[in-house]
Amino acid sequence: MLMRTDPFRELDRLTQQVLGGQGTWSRPTAMPMDAYRDGDEFVVCFDLPGVAADAIELDVERNVLTVKAERRPLGKDVEMQVSERPLGVFSRQLFLGDTLDTDRIDAQFEAGVLTLRIPIAERAKPRKISISSAEQSPKQIDA
Repeated sequence: MLMRTDPFRELDRLTQQVLGGQGTWSRPTAMPMDAYRDGDEFVVCFDLPGVAADAIELDVERNVLTVKAERRPLGKDVEMQVSERPLGVFSRQLFLGDTLDTDRIDAQFEAGVLTLRIPIAERAKPRKISISSAEQSPKQIDA
C-alpha cells in the first residue's frame, strides 16, 4: 500500500540511541505521521501544529503524494523569548502503491492534524470468481 523510502531514517534512529535523543546531529521530524488501513480506505495522518490550512499543499503525480506545509512566524512586532518549533517549509513524500485510488483522496485538516483518506481501488479489492465446468452447456434459445 505504502512504500517508505527515507535513506537517513536508520541513521537518525541510531544517532538518537547513541546520543540519547540529544544533540545536534539528529534531524527533527517536522511532519510526523501515522498510516493505517481502515476497511476499504488507507488513512494517513500528519501532525502539523501551528500550521494554517491555507499553508498546506497536496500534490499527486503518478504514485507519489507530496505534502508541503509552511509554519510561518507569528508576526513582525512579536519578540520571541523561546523558539523551539522549527519555522519554514516542510515537505514529505509518500510512494503509494497501485492498489490505491489516488483520484479520490479526501483531505481534512482539524486541530493541527491533516488526515488523508485514500480509497482502495476497486480492482484491488477481493472478489469472487465464478467457476464453470465442461459438464454445463450453455442454454440455447430457439428462435
